[in-house]
Amino acid sequence: MVEVVGTQESVSHRARRTWLRIFVVGAGLWVATVVVTFLTGNPNLIPTLVLLGSFLVPVTFVAWAFERRGTGELTSSLVFSTFLTGGVLGVLGASVLEAYLLHPSAWLFFGVGLIEEAVKLGALVVLTRHLRTRSLRDGMILGAAVGFGFAAFESAGYAFTALFTVDGLSIDQLVQTELLRGLLAPVGHGLWTAILGGVLFATMRHGRAIVSGRLILAYLGVAALHGLWDSMHSIALYLTLLLTDGERLRPSPQGWLIEPSVEQVNLFSGLEWAGLALISIIGIVWLAVLWRRSARGASVIPAAL
Repeated sequence: MVEVVGTQESVSHRARRTWLRIFVVGAGLWVATVVVTFLTGNPNLIPTLVLLGSFLVPVTFVAWAFERRGTGELTSSLVFSTFLTGGVLGVLGASVLEAYLLHPSAWLFFGVGLIEEAVKLGALVVLTRHLRTRSLRDGMILGAAVGFGFAAFESAGYAFTALFTVDGLSIDQLVQTELLRGLLAPVGHGLWTAILGGVLFATMRHGRAIVSGRLILAYLGVAALHGLWDSMHSIALYLTLLLTDGERLRPSPQGWLIEPSVEQVNLFSGLEWAGLALISIIGIVWLAVLWRRSARGASVIPAAL
């Protein structure tokens, strides 16, 4: 009997480390693809490089979250379909709405945040409508699946775009883009939609989404974090000019160009990364509070029969 229990615990422990194996194997394959692509210059490897680099971190975090699910209704097939379908629906919906509704302005990125978070939330509602029970934790996990799916497809687009430069194809730019977006992925779309998913499931009544004040506030808060994140480059630039002597100009064949000082460059980089770190901390603390509530068994809502 002791041996059987020990075996079960060992299997359970290995099962809960699936995310780590996914990351290690995936990272190894991505590094191998980068090396072979540089050595051979084979353009046929570029799609493999783009997909591996864009999906590695999102898939790893979704696997990690799935191992901590709250109810048995959360199956691997449901999480997988939510990741793929929610990600595609989110990217397509956001692209259409942003093309028709947004125009250049100081508030452009906050509009992006409102649209993208609304589209991801809508995709989550549609894809989870058949669930019989909805726990706060499961809402966070499925929300993260939609958000990370969105992030994966968006990163693939950015990586592919970075490949093309005025000097031709640049594998360097592609790899740098994937490294940066992979590093920032855990504190972006997946985090924001995980928060929204948890609040959505916690406020549902009889299996139906309720547009409550709490959900609206969560949506506006997440959209604000999203907008601040996207605007941080411009905010850091404005603060840098405000805190220093302003712009230094130099003539060029194309006109007058800004020539920043070393102090301005360092200050700009510090302000931008400090701003991103602060936004990330706010999101992580918010998520941690919801996760602690879910650990106490809060908000398990049965759907109407």
